[in-house]
Amino acid sequence: MQCSRSDFAFAKPLRLLNAAQYRAVFDSAPVRAAQPQFLILARPNELDHPRLGLVIAKKHVRNATDRNRIKRIARETFRLRQHELFPLDAVVLARGGAGELDNAALGKIFNKLWRKLDQRARNLQSESNPSRSGKPPRRKSTNARRGPKKAGPAPAELPNTPGSKP
Repeated sequence: MQCSRSDFAFAKPLRLLNAAQYRAVFDSAPVRAAQPQFLILARPNELDHPRLGLVIAKKHVRNATDRNRIKRIARETFRLRQHELFPLDAVVLARGGAGELDNAALGKIFNKLWRKLDQRARNLQSESNPSRSGKPPRRKSTNARRGPKKAGPAPAELPNTPGSKP
């Protein structure tokens, strides 16, 4: 059975639209996925779907047609995986050398990055909210819980043993 076409659209609710939304991701991005040519920064959102932002700088990809091609393929791979992804606000950043990749290589890289990002987001969620994962919460061992450390006898209180200087 085929899903309706609108289920896989890339409508406005799936995009980061203004500077404040981008800034929120750049200021706190606990989830990252990287390749030599790309970096994806992400943070969980309170929505029930992921959102995507693109930053393909002219500094790293000189040719406008290459920048547009990268954005098109990033959007397309995101669009096709949107229902599998954890609800994140993600920003794709291009690095040097991204413009030299062909379409097949770009698709492969982006698919790998989306998988990696989703896995890391789910791991982060299960660590921060252990009750949802079904695992008992991990206890951190700290000396503060154990109380003050009991001190042993002071060196002056040690008994004199033969052969030691008084």
